[in-house]
Amino acid sequence: MTAQLREMRWWDIDRVLELEKDLFPEDAWSRGMFWSELAHARGPEASRRYVVALDGDRIVGYAGLAAQGGASDSGAAVGDVQTIAVRRDQWGTGLGGELLTELLRAATAFECAEVMLECRVDNIRAQKLYERFGFEPIGFRRGYYQPGNVDALVMRLTTKPDSGSAGGPTSEQGTEING
Repeated sequence: MTAQLREMRWWDIDRVLELEKDLFPEDAWSRGMFWSELAHARGPEASRRYVVALDGDRIVGYAGLAAQGGASDSGAAVGDVQTIAVRRDQWGTGLGGELLTELLRAATAFECAEVMLECRVDNIRAQKLYERFGFEPIGFRRGYYQPGNVDALVMRLTTKPDSGSAGGPTSEQGTEING
């Protein structure tokens, strides 16, 4: 898969919402949620990174990361994967791994000491992707996804202090990512 990744902009929101509603019909984000996130993704105080994946001019995926804390708070920053979505016809192409890699680059740029995420307990495909990148399960959030009342698995990736990198697939696990 060689989708082109670029920064998500406001004019992408309608097309992103179409994909969002297809992939997450019960708990899709609203237009306002995307607008709010993008408002924090620009300028000197940016604390978000949102990207879209393009195949020609068709959006085939998107992803977002929020960062909190950091130098001004006298503590390490923490990244939170807000969303990763890949069109169904693109599953298994490696696009999920490309999007996650971009979010982890952003986490490094935000100087995040760890990256957190929530994943539906029934989304084994996503869990395997995150595990290949070194995320480990640390707990559950009961009834997190509403209105379906589906639990979330909470996962964390701690950056490697010797590398200064927020990661990628571990070498012993290989580099092929199907997402």
